[in-house]
Amino acid sequence: MITTVPTAPSTPPPPPPLPLVRLRLAPHGALPRRIDGVWWPYSRDLLTQLPKMLAALPRAWGDITGVTVDAAAWSAAPGRMFVANQVVRLHKAPASPHAPDRVVLLSPGLGRWDLQVIPPDATEEAAALLTAAALDDRRPGADGEARPPTPTAAAGPHGRVGPTGRGTRAPRW
Repeated sequence: MITTVPTAPSTPPPPPPLPLVRLRLAPHGALPRRIDGVWWPYSRDLLTQLPKMLAALPRAWGDITGVTVDAAAWSAAPGRMFVANQVVRLHKAPASPHAPDRVVLLSPGLGRWDLQVIPPDATEEAAALLTAAALDDRRPGADGEARPPTPTAAAGPHGRVGPTGRGTRAPRW
């Protein structure tokens, strides 16, 4: 005699959640900053990482239309890409000795923001140390480098970054 065991219809497992953007922005202050935030991408693939990072920026930063990156640090990318229904111009330049591995974001009429990039293969411990060092308010500009204050995101309640109540939760790493 053969018996059959009823089985429930199999449903595919849900897709894994998309990774959070690892981005920390400096709190708004009266003094100029050399670094406006820290970005820890998951890879050096600019075409996949950049749109996610741009989507996580505070609305107060406006539409980012220009991005400058270290040419040697990122994979090949076109001179322009379409992100969130707008064209973003990509500029690849050699890294400055004063600003290694930095991403510069430009928003017409609103300002310029410099983000330090943590290498994707960094450990969580190394990323935490690099983030703390980059965002330390007590550190003066190196080599006397300073620029006029630019709009930066204000830290809001509960670790939110951006205009009060309109930002994103800062990831913990």
